[in-house]
Parts: sequence; C-alpha cells; structure tokens
Amino acid sequence: MSLLLGGLFGIGLVLAGMTDPAYIRGFLDVTGEWRPELAFVMASALVISSLFFQLIQPRMVKPLFAEGFSMPTASQIDGRLIGGAFLFGMGWAVSGYCPGPGIASLAYLEPKVFGFVAAMLVGFKLADWLAPVR
Repeated sequence: MSLLLGGLFGIGLVLAGMTDPAYIRGFLDVTGEWRPELAFVMASALVISSLFFQLIQPRMVKPLFAEGFSMPTASQIDGRLIGGAFLFGMGWAVSGYCPGPGIASLAYLEPKVFGFVAAMLVGFKLADWLAPVR
C-alpha cells in the first residue's frame, strides 16, 4: 500500500512540475521572472490536507495502515528549527529539488539527481549523528 501511495504522490509531483528544477527556481525567483503557478499547487495541497485532518482524525481512533497518528509535539521555535529550515531552503534553491521531488526524479536516471539524493541521505545521517540523544 505504501508503494502504491508513494507512486501516486510521485505522479502528482511530476504532473505539477515539481520535479523540474528550472520550474522550481522560477518559482523561487520572486525578483526576476517569477512563476507563481507552484504557489497554487502548494496552496491546494494545504487546503486539501487541512480539510482531511479536520474531517477524518476526530472520527478515527487510528489510521487504517498505522498504529497511530503521528502528530508533531514540539511547539517552540528554536535554533534547530531555524537552522534546519535555512538548510532546507538553501538546498532547495541551489539544487531545485526538495526530498519528495528529488526521490521522484530518480526515475529520470539523471546523474545530478542521484547526486542530490545521495547528499540528502548523507545529510539525514549527519543530522542524526549531530542530534543529542533524547
């Protein structure tokens, strides 16, 4: 089921143009030839997910394919959050990929995509290594 839903998500990313780094850079370039179409994709995803969270979660004790709902518990804005957001944004701006579209773009078999995903995985492991044990 996870593979099916992940594939559906990947198809949505491709159809929305989110696997095209030039398209992403055009969206991020608000002082140049800005391409606002991606804002509509993001806004529609927020609206749909917000509606489903409001409609489904109060009625369900647990998700259909998981032991429980995974909801964030942290509420403070700290250096880790700001630093992580900065690194995510810089990586997205420089490469034109964020994690989901980067993984979906592996299907194109382009070497630069493999480089991005490899760097992303190294970054994940580095973050785990640097994070204090909780």
